[in-house]
Amino acid sequence: MHQTAQPSSATSASLKTCHHCSEPLTTRLADLGFSPIANDLIDPERIDEPELHYPLEVRVCDNCLLAQAVHSIDAAALFRADYTYFSSHSATWLAHAKAYVETMVDRFDLDQTSRVVELACNDGYLLQYVKRAGIPCLGIEPTGGPAEAARAEGIEVRGDFFSERMGKALADEGWSADLIVANNVLAHVPRIDDFVRGAKALLKPEGVATYEVQHLLRLMQRNQFDTIYHEHFSYLSLLAAERIFSAADLRIFAVENLPTHGGSVRFYVCHADAARPTEQSVEEMRRDELAYGLDKAETYAAWHRQVRKTKLNLLGLCRDLKQQGKSIVAYGAPAKGVTLLNYCGIGADMIDFTVDRAPSKAGKLMPGVRIPILEPAQIEKARPDYILILPWNLKDEIKAQMSKARDWGAKFIVPIPYAAIED
Repeated sequence: MHQTAQPSSATSASLKTCHHCSEPLTTRLADLGFSPIANDLIDPERIDEPELHYPLEVRVCDNCLLAQAVHSIDAAALFRADYTYFSSHSATWLAHAKAYVETMVDRFDLDQTSRVVELACNDGYLLQYVKRAGIPCLGIEPTGGPAEAARAEGIEVRGDFFSERMGKALADEGWSADLIVANNVLAHVPRIDDFVRGAKALLKPEGVATYEVQHLLRLMQRNQFDTIYHEHFSYLSLLAAERIFSAADLRIFAVENLPTHGGSVRFYVCHADAARPTEQSVEEMRRDELAYGLDKAETYAAWHRQVRKTKLNLLGLCRDLKQQGKSIVAYGAPAKGVTLLNYCGIGADMIDFTVDRAPSKAGKLMPGVRIPILEPAQIEKARPDYILILPWNLKDEIKAQMSKARDWGAKFIVPIPYAAIED
């Protein structure tokens, strides 16, 4: 049971112009209909209560090429004390964070005299490695649960949303940073210019800020429409990011392709007048984006049509399996899974339940589709014929965890880029 709701001034807003350059938004990237807030899991006692659904649509600015949500929800309503995402629950993500810290320490000669600040530090998944290296560090995290988990690890955390005002205040306190870390947060901020200006204020003259974001180019190439949800206000390409950082008198001097989240990019950013030369990797990525057509409206229109075909493909596969009498459960309750299942119309009539390793999710139901979230051990008890992997970016890790499923002949369904059955 749910009710659709047009955005109201109290909780959401409809964006008519680009939130970076203020030009009209006319080019559509994707329209996924109405969807609930992805991380608003449902408590069992609320199962009969109505649930708000909001429009989920992304358009691209023809001027600055920033892809952005047309209907935005107030950030404070999305990132609350009961926020359910804890980064440390993924072994893959922990390994990525550890490798990042080791690389940055070596590349930029960080030591006990340096200062590292992470924007959106979550539960301390990354700063724990900075702390172990003996480097002074500070985390910024507005959500209560993850922030408390980080503090429990001995990490100093400021519980607020980062902004230009905060960046200036931290610099005045003595936290001017040699390295600013911003992993998977730039897309989550509604006031992207203010956020970037905050880093400008906090960064030392020759300091470096790194921003990891899901790369719009890879998102489109790999058909990852399910990574569109209300927590993401922007979807970034290098073409758009260069304009945003330049407006804050910052410069992208290097880029790096990453496998995380299905295909991410790491922007290395410094002050515009810093001594660091701009590396060849920037020109190479810019060339790749232009070759794909990220500067052309027709590229986005064609992708929108492709998303609809993917929906029908997954829905048809699940429907056919159920008609054959097969049982299907899911693995994971990520935000991307909420988008996928709600857009495709796949609910509890097709998926018996899903499982998740995060204790904060077990016992609840996925928004919209109301699929129960159980502990991973329940899969072995149920012995389903098929396991739909919702966090498909972690499919190798999940297959390894669920290796016993092959003992009773279960197969895996990977939904992206196109629905496919794998052993």
